Amino acid sequence: MAAELHERLDVLRLALEHGLDGAVGPVPNPAGHAARPRRPFDADAKTDTLHEAVDQDMSALHPTIRAGVACRGPKSARVTKRKQTDPAVEGFLALASARLAPRTVEAYRRDLVHLAEWLDTSGSGRSPADASTDDLAAYVAQLRADGLAPTTVARRLAAVRSFFRHQVLLGARADNPAATVDLPKRRRTLPRTLSPAEVERLLDAAAGTTPRSLRDRALAELLYGAGLRVSEAVALDRQSVDLEHRLVRCVGKGNKERVVPMGREAAEALRRYLSRGRPHLERRHRQELFLNANGGGLTRAGVFLILRRLAEKAGLEPERIHPHLLRHSFATHLLEGGADLRAVQEMLGHADLATTELYTHVSDRRRRELYFQAHPHARRLKDATKARK
Repeated sequence: MAAELHERLDVLRLALEHGLDGAVGPVPNPAGHAARPRRPFDADAKTDTLHEAVDQDMSALHPTIRAGVACRGPKSARVTKRKQTDPAVEGFLALASARLAPRTVEAYRRDLVHLAEWLDTSGSGRSPADASTDDLAAYVAQLRADGLAPTTVARRLAAVRSFFRHQVLLGARADNPAATVDLPKRRRTLPRTLSPAEVERLLDAAAGTTPRSLRDRALAELLYGAGLRVSEAVALDRQSVDLEHRLVRCVGKGNKERVVPMGREAAEALRRYLSRGRPHLERRHRQELFLNANGGGLTRAGVFLILRRLAEKAGLEPERIHPHLLRHSFATHLLEGGADLRAVQEMLGHADLATTELYTHVSDRRRRELYFQAHPHARRLKDATKARK
């Protein structure tokens, strides 16, 4: 029986190598028996001992045989199908992609998929399109019980509200069940910033003459000198910067284009990078302004890693440094220097002036701290006593 099984396995292997359509000629018997002709496989008897043996021991199959069966045979019925996405959610995302930024659409997708998974695991088994107000209230309560920040809960519920507004406009629902769900109270915190001295330490950490050092210095100078978002910086091409007039043209949220001035230091760093750094990084004739070590376009994650590496080198807290921190510092330092609030709003690309006004509070707080430290009659009692001594 063992010899018969080995013989039939070798026959099947040769058949898969030469094709299953033709007949198989005489095959030597590995056990030493006389060779005997075999018929085509489709004419074999139904009671085939080979299939019985293979069903009992799948490990006996040769890797080549398994590969041939996978290529030629039908798909296994035992493979479970991937869970299909909800058609209502996909329709909403398809329409949203025409008017929203790709990252916003991706965030909506993650939030709605999370809601669908929660509805599935909670036992209701409902589609997001069929969720009720009680379902959404329980969902928000679960998010808060999981310890998520109020801003995260509000963002997820904002995606759900947009989805149900879409359903109401289509006439699929008569009400928006998310409209009456209470949002957690959000405390509006002031943005964190770096002091001018800390910014200088961060920029000086990128000093060097290697192509990557020139790129890192130009990137950090541009993020701080023009207040760009990280997505705007990585999307720049070589034609986006005007070094002669020290201007940079970027595309922000909502595909809104704006022109922002940049400082002399940023222009000089970009000129050095374009002349002595970028040619050594470019290998594929890319149009992106900032390239990675492999010659491709620099990504958002790459920018985060660059700034954290510079922060560690400068003696700052790496986990505290991120690209948006330089944008906050850009706006705060401008307002502290006497810049007009409306001008700062235009340079940042804010649609609402209230967003830019947050930086005035940061500036006022810093002025107050400087006042208490510097003025003799405003110093705290302990500091004033030390100063008199």
